[in-house]
Amino acid sequence: MSTAAHGIASLRDKVSPDEWAVRVDLAACYRLVARYGWEDLVFTHITARVPGVEDQFLINPYGMFFDEITASSLVKIDLQGNKVEDSPFPVNPAGFVIHSAIHAARHDARCVLHTHTLNGVAVSTQRAGLLSLGYHDFEGPALHDDEKPRLVADLGDKTALILRNHGLLTVGETVAEAFVAMYYLETSCAIQVRAQAGGGELIPVPKEIIDTAYTQLMAAARPRGSRGMLVWPGLLRRLERVDSSYRD
Repeated sequence: MSTAAHGIASLRDKVSPDEWAVRVDLAACYRLVARYGWEDLVFTHITARVPGVEDQFLINPYGMFFDEITASSLVKIDLQGNKVEDSPFPVNPAGFVIHSAIHAARHDARCVLHTHTLNGVAVSTQRAGLLSLGYHDFEGPALHDDEKPRLVADLGDKTALILRNHGLLTVGETVAEAFVAMYYLETSCAIQVRAQAGGGELIPVPKEIIDTAYTQLMAAARPRGSRGMLVWPGLLRRLERVDSSYRD
């Protein structure tokens, strides 16, 4: 559904070219999350820092489904989740608690992506979880600011975090990097759940092999974000073939 269908005028000529580019990428990310089946109705978020401004962010208009979101419908907010500019749509400030904590502590985390997928939540309930990842214990709905320091400490300098009994979270210097990190994290969870469902004895991979493979993978991925940029243009082409209204 286009922005015009929601009565929202295009912001393309009202924001900087850099902000517009981030808006388009973020809207595309929301559409892709919907296409890959990672959305939870309207109750998760993907946020991106506004270029050139340290304390302003773009977030989904609360109540709009992810496959309806456009570049112009994204809402600009501050670190407290308050709207910076007028928008006909509300924002869910409670849902921004997790994102604001990470954005404030990690300036390289220009995009933060959080999901409640079936596979991700299933693995988040398992004591062992996935190896070589960070974990944050469940403290109830993320509504309170006093949880932020613990969340930030658990993420550290990693790009992925499993929120126990809650879901998955990835960060990136770009929207593309955060999306691709989530793709691999979600895929890992799906593989683990399916392998466990088979009922047979699983073959554990020695920790030293995992550590070596992770180091090699990170070295091959430098400069940071290269994996994201390798596949992001193709993902956008895939969207364009179906519906290009995310660019509105």
